[in-house]
Amino acid sequence: MATAKKSTTKKTLDKDKLISLYMDYVLEEEKRPKTVYKFCKENKMKEEEFYNFYGSLEGLQKGIWERFYEHTINVLQKSPEFETFSSREKMLTFFYTFFEMLTANRSYVLFSLKEHENQLKNLQQLKGLRKNVKSFAAELIEDANAEKNIQALQQPEKIFSEAAWVQLMFLMKFWMDDNSAQFESTDVAIEKSVNTVFDVFDNTPLERVIDLGKFLWKEKMA
Repeated sequence: MATAKKSTTKKTLDKDKLISLYMDYVLEEEKRPKTVYKFCKENKMKEEEFYNFYGSLEGLQKGIWERFYEHTINVLQKSPEFETFSSREKMLTFFYTFFEMLTANRSYVLFSLKEHENQLKNLQQLKGLRKNVKSFAAELIEDANAEKNIQALQQPEKIFSEAAWVQLMFLMKFWMDDNSAQFESTDVAIEKSVNTVFDVFDNTPLERVIDLGKFLWKEKMA
């Protein structure tokens, strides 16, 4: 879903094209449009066309992150092997695919998450994404619990889903600061963090936690 250059040819507007136009505007102007009117005028569209998809610019901003998630899930669902994966493998595949999506749109993502000095204000646009990621994680742990015959070994879905969201926030910050070629360090961080979370829920955390800690310390000091 990388941003595309505007075409002089009039095309039927859909959600993805609207998002691409908005991302182009933000990156070219280095600021967000102040009103729907100004954005629509710049892109030679009627306001009613915009409102067919979103009720406000804030809604569009949140919608971009939800589309990142939706496109990620669509990619996963096209793979016949995905449904045969374990919960751990599904989470790893989700994160790898999601960060490929972010990398394809890195310029916009960096602008979007660094726009305001108040980090909480930057994170408001992620509300829809948070809901979707937590739902995805809850389904994974539900499947994992179904495979465990001993109830004492089963894990609460609410805690696991919240842990998955915190994990994503950590990985996004890591990715934003990653200067390695092809963001290879982020790939390593994804693998180690996912393994750590699942090992915690499998009651064998110590080795993975130490391994992750050493890796993060090395990256910080590099």
